[in-house]
Amino acid sequence: MKYIVILCDGMADDPLDILGGKTPIEAARTENIDRLAKDAEIGMVRTVPEGMSPGSDTANLSVIGYDPKKYYSGRSPLEALSIGAEMEDADVSFRCNLVTLSEDDADYEDRVILDHSSGEISTEEAAELLNALETGVKREGYTFYAGTSYRHLVIWKEGRTTELTAPHDILTKRIGDYLPEDAVLRDMMIKSYDILKDHPINKKRRAEGKNPANSAWFWGSGTRPALTSFEEKHGAKGAMISAVDLLKGIAVGAGMHNIIVEGANGGLHTNYSGKADAAVKALTEGGYDFVYIHIEAPDEMGHQGSAADKIKAIEYIDEKIIGPVADALWNAGTDFRMLILPDHPTPVRVRTHTSDPVPYLLYDSTKKTCGPEFYSEKAGRESGRYIEEGWRLMEHLIQSFQI
Repeated sequence: MKYIVILCDGMADDPLDILGGKTPIEAARTENIDRLAKDAEIGMVRTVPEGMSPGSDTANLSVIGYDPKKYYSGRSPLEALSIGAEMEDADVSFRCNLVTLSEDDADYEDRVILDHSSGEISTEEAAELLNALETGVKREGYTFYAGTSYRHLVIWKEGRTTELTAPHDILTKRIGDYLPEDAVLRDMMIKSYDILKDHPINKKRRAEGKNPANSAWFWGSGTRPALTSFEEKHGAKGAMISAVDLLKGIAVGAGMHNIIVEGANGGLHTNYSGKADAAVKALTEGGYDFVYIHIEAPDEMGHQGSAADKIKAIEYIDEKIIGPVADALWNAGTDFRMLILPDHPTPVRVRTHTSDPVPYLLYDSTKKTCGPEFYSEKAGRESGRYIEEGWRLMEHLIQSFQI
């Protein structure tokens, strides 16, 4: 038996008037998901424990089978594992987003965040900007590490954790109310704007009609994590396919293999087909029992407030990943179980994460049942199935799944 999780980041949503009262999942053309749904278990699962922030860190830990209340030590330390950042037990890491701030004559504190991702800036452009930051704002004891696209890291040697706000949670709000209390972190952020706003990369981006990456934004502090091995925990040799450092870091911590797919970038136009091909190869030729395919696009489109692009992302996943993976395994005569779900909702209306339970679809190629006609938030709620502790869903998939 092979196991596949297709994690559609932020896919769950609320009914929208512009979609005639449908959610993006309901409005999308998803013939592959729907044909699986007819022979699948559908239900709801709480991936974010009560009282914890609804981030992709806590939610994906849950889905992969780790209780966030036990294993979570911060978001950025997981990303540090991915990019090989040197981190001792006493060190603290911070996510360093390259964001787009408003560019009027206001003081830094009175600006607002227009885009948490700087128009999904390329990794190559971002690396050049990060070099400028390291030269211009770096302080003793702080080290910058380049990540992917707008997502980067700062390690504070023998530092201290501090509560900071994710930029996608305060889009269009005045940033002065959310800046770090720590004087060094605050000063580095303020200076980052002066360094980046007129950088040649940003002049070029403005000329091309793109959002400039004109400020650093620190958040997600934490200490070095300690996860138990996924294979020891679940008895399956696992691999991760993701463009996002957070997920790669969880994989490193869990002893899973990261499969790198060329052209996978975490955006709407990522290499969906490449991810599908890599997953099938890992399961049928690579000796892996379990593959976790993470797709960031629905979450990014939710943050951008675009229902149309969120629908496109869901349709791309259905057409280019879910259908091809299922067909390839069916054609190969491979028994498999496929779990499809979001990690958390990212409703278009609010443009940030919420902690509501999410719908899951669990398909077993060896079983037939009478499932619903469609997969959706409504179908999940109406099923009557509910898993309160999201980290137990992995056990349900691998150890005790019964329709």
